[in-house]
Amino acid sequence: VQLQASGGGLVQAGGSLRLSCAASGSDFSSLSLGWYRQAPGKQRELVAAISTTGNTNYRDSVKGRLTISRDNARNTVSLQMNSLKPEDTAVYYCTAEHYYCSGVPNYWGQGTQVTVSS
Repeated sequence: VQLQASGGGLVQAGGSLRLSCAASGSDFSSLSLGWYRQAPGKQRELVAAISTTGNTNYRDSVKGRLTISRDNARNTVSLQMNSLKPEDTAVYYCTAEHYYCSGVPNYWGQGTQVTVSS
């Protein structure tokens, strides 16, 4: 499975961005999907995950602001980001894995930069 993320950019605090990730390869619908991020000097962290059946999981700091969704017909996973804060600034990676919230994704996209200015 290959993942290609897009949609990052520069936005002011309070603004919105939508990240998208297109997947190639087979069995997309059988994979759990997620978004991780890594800020400068910090460890990579899980932001949001979605299972094959649509169950979702979010880290506490993004609940109510970020929404993950998937479209199995188009082999895409998206992350709608609203009410962005400077602390959301990071490189965001889309991921795919065989086991929901395993903590060890099997596949990673190349990353897209999100910068939120104050």
